[in-house]
Amino acid sequence: MWTPSYVLWSWLFILMALSTGLYFTRSSWLPSFGRVLPESTYRKVSTSFADDIEAGLSSDAFNLNANVAAGDSRGGLDLQSKKDVLKIMKQDAVSFDEARRILMEKRLAQNGIAPDGRPLDPRAVFFS
Repeated sequence: MWTPSYVLWSWLFILMALSTGLYFTRSSWLPSFGRVLPESTYRKVSTSFADDIEAGLSSDAFNLNANVAAGDSRGGLDLQSKKDVLKIMKQDAVSFDEARRILMEKRLAQNGIAPDGRPLDPRAVFFS
């Protein structure tokens, strides 16, 4: 069956108009997809110590400036840890040091260790 060409051109025009409209209004509807799409689609994780400093992953207690000044060529901090810390910083609106503390307490709890460093195993024996 033969389709008139004006139908195909009409559909193409409608698709282009819709795409253009969505593109120019993306600032209003894209943030609502932040809850649906994974976090990695929105933020590029840094790959050097200088990028880590720019991303806010440095503080007085955790200073990366010495690494940058020494010309350290390593790839920066651990990628998964950076993602976890940035996620905690964004969700809980806390500083970098507080986000690191929260992450470490979560990891300690997953491994059966209390926040003060003692094992949670009731069979543990302590000598003073």
